Amino acid sequence: MSVVSDVRKAVALVQKAARMRLMYRSVVRDLKARGPLERNRFTVAVYFADSEVNMYQMRQWYAPLKEIAREWPVVVIARNPGGARALIDDGELPVTFQPEVRGIEKFLEHEDIRIVLYVNQNARNFQMFRYGRRWHVYINHGESDKMYMTTNQFKAYDYALVAGAAARERLSRTLWAYDLDERTIEIGRPQADHYTGEPPYEPDGRTVILYAPTWEGDRPAAHYGSILSHGEKLVSALLADDRFRLVYRPHPRSGVLDRAFGDANRRIIRAIAEANKNDATAQHVFDDGPSLGWQLAGADVAVTDISAMVYDRLAVGKPLLITRPEDERASIDEGGYLGACEWLTAEDAADIVSHIDRVQNDPETFHRLEAWSQRYFGDTSSGAPTRRFHEAIARLMREWEEWSART
Repeated sequence: MSVVSDVRKAVALVQKAARMRLMYRSVVRDLKARGPLERNRFTVAVYFADSEVNMYQMRQWYAPLKEIAREWPVVVIARNPGGARALIDDGELPVTFQPEVRGIEKFLEHEDIRIVLYVNQNARNFQMFRYGRRWHVYINHGESDKMYMTTNQFKAYDYALVAGAAARERLSRTLWAYDLDERTIEIGRPQADHYTGEPPYEPDGRTVILYAPTWEGDRPAAHYGSILSHGEKLVSALLADDRFRLVYRPHPRSGVLDRAFGDANRRIIRAIAEANKNDATAQHVFDDGPSLGWQLAGADVAVTDISAMVYDRLAVGKPLLITRPEDERASIDEGGYLGACEWLTAEDAADIVSHIDRVQNDPETFHRLEAWSQRYFGDTSSGAPTRRFHEAIARLMREWEEWSART
């Protein structure tokens, strides 16, 4: 059996390598056909070393970055062929593909990059840190109380743009000898000013429920995913009740490491298709599109796992239930919103309807949400987060000028 398994792994590796070679060639060919990027044009770079599987981390930043680019031109430095392919296909921002470090060096020779932004903690970020005379700034890909939000890797960056007071409090509890006042800048959630897309259904009085679970996680402390523990039970209850419309948006990595998790995800998708087949007016939605916004803003109640989706929804200020991880080893920081949220346990998942009724009709729940939204994101009025993002970049540009004049 082990021999068969080894052969399958070897075949998979060969197939993956072949796909990567084809992807590499297509990226190089397409960028060559477009011609070289204009020299000495860009002052802000977004460094993205990941493949297409983590493109959700980039896509949520497109609109805020395009706002910034009106004053400070932005380019994406892509390191992975799959990520570069997706960035080119999206066509939202200029892209330079630099799989090798020497390519980055040549690119920086003819571009005045003053700020480098990072949306994740990819190990290859370290290769970019070697280049001084520019600010390396962590902007993350979402606000949450996951453990990666307090990793000591924050110290590798010159600055971190954080959502609000809750993020600073979280970091202050964890990081030693880290100057929060000097190295963090609060900007709120600029993405909230750019929610995109239109609901693929006609409003008809049904209560819309967004269920947005995360993936299974790659270690026990990160076992936040609920598809296997909660998902099928709560989905079954919602599909059986014609008062509700379900919008199911699973994490794109669902089932990557755990086959059972992936199987449960596929069963939910099939159940949604079957429910729509039996009742065309139901208009339940399996959502795997790149656009994120209408789901958060339009749902009457959201059910999410411990992930950035909790805080994206919190910024909307509408009812929210959070699945309690079944694995007791999962790390839960209850020093923030998770210490005051509305939990949904695996045992209660089948009774989701009563929990929806509770969070929709309890005034105290609404007031709690309002207070926590302010704590996590500050001013959430239209345009305020975008303005704060712009001000943060302007501040860093001024500081770059000051330091550049000294050396």
